[in-house]
Amino acid sequence: MREFKMVEGYESGLSLRETQKAIKFVKDTFQHEIKPALNLERISAPLFVSKASGINDDLNGVERKVHFTIRETGTEAEVVQSLAKWKRMALWRYGFSEGEGLYTDMSAIRRDDDMDNIHSIYVDQWDWERVITKDDRNLEFLKSIVRKIVHAISETAKKTQAQYPQLKNHISEDIFFITTEELLGLYPDLTPHEREHEIVKKHKTVFLMQIGEKLSNGKKHDGRAPDYDDWALNGDLFFWNPVLEDALEISSMGIRVDAESLHRQLTEENCLEREKFPYHKGILTGELPLTIGGGIGQSRLCLFILEKMHIGEVQSSIWPDDVVEACRSHHINLL
Repeated sequence: MREFKMVEGYESGLSLRETQKAIKFVKDTFQHEIKPALNLERISAPLFVSKASGINDDLNGVERKVHFTIRETGTEAEVVQSLAKWKRMALWRYGFSEGEGLYTDMSAIRRDDDMDNIHSIYVDQWDWERVITKDDRNLEFLKSIVRKIVHAISETAKKTQAQYPQLKNHISEDIFFITTEELLGLYPDLTPHEREHEIVKKHKTVFLMQIGEKLSNGKKHDGRAPDYDDWALNGDLFFWNPVLEDALEISSMGIRVDAESLHRQLTEENCLEREKFPYHKGILTGELPLTIGGGIGQSRLCLFILEKMHIGEVQSSIWPDDVVEACRSHHINLL
């Protein structure tokens, strides 16, 4: 359901041309910060994959993939929704070792996504993945990676503000870690989004853990595909967005499934037939490495650091006519 928000008196601190330059500055700076922080190497990634490969991300399991038939081969292809599975196979194919990782620019079309201030049918993010050891499969290791990502984002914001002094948003590196079950206990009468809003408003930088399993109220906080994140070892990173006065999710990430958690989660979701796909077989047999990984939204990071109200101010996409008109009347410059 689309909910478009306007804040009266909003005016961007950057002109349209300055915004384009600043977008490049933020993206270049963040990549410079995150590469050494997580020991990542940039590689190229596909825009589409074969439907038969089973390698496309199913997200929450209900989104319709954009697909087409290739004339020369007759193969049915799907535009990627993310590269969660592809990255793990790439680490194996390219021979990455423990402690080494990769990142790539991921562009996707999610035609069923909302189209509000922070959602678009066009998704761009840095997808990253890193080889880990069996001993790394724990919450403390996950938290250590989150701290490194938040520091990289904070440093990017500081350098952007030095370049554009009119930007003032402070990013707290004091991360509040909480599980979805603990959050439900704090706000049992609120919806999942309302719970996120309240906890992030209070703590400013929050990592919300363990997403995918049903909670004590019999409901999931949010959906997660059963075949990439271990639901006990994953989470979403939120910052408080003072422009929209709401929680802003910047990254979804987690320690990936091993053979045991993959089989358990596929069983819970009634999709054991996926175990026939090469990716799933690679995990069940131990051929694919143990990994941690996630996605960091490029446009969302730019929206946040550049203090924009609408994601269309930092990416080119298609918007409903009423949104275009509302933005025009409120002096919001859509790209």
